[in-house]
Amino acid sequence: MPLAVDLLHPNLEDEARKHKLKRLVQSPNSFFMDVKCPGCLNISTVFSHAQTVVVCGSCNQVLCQPTGGKVRLTEGCSFRKKKLGA
Repeated sequence: MPLAVDLLHPNLEDEARKHKLKRLVQSPNSFFMDVKCPGCLNISTVFSHAQTVVVCGSCNQVLCQPTGGKVRLTEGCSFRKKKLGA
């Protein structure tokens, strides 16, 4: 009698919804990201689950605020995930 799901080749959407410890290969939900300041266009590296307010180094504008989980970016800020190897 075959199983309803393939345990060796799980669906990517199902794996993304699972808890970080229940996945086939454990991986964290957090990441580092490059955030671009809307005022001076300076790029700062920010942790996705930062617990403090992050301000721009050159113009002292607030880039993101903590929410208890992932940070909330301010209006006008853009970001991209950093690569794992770089």
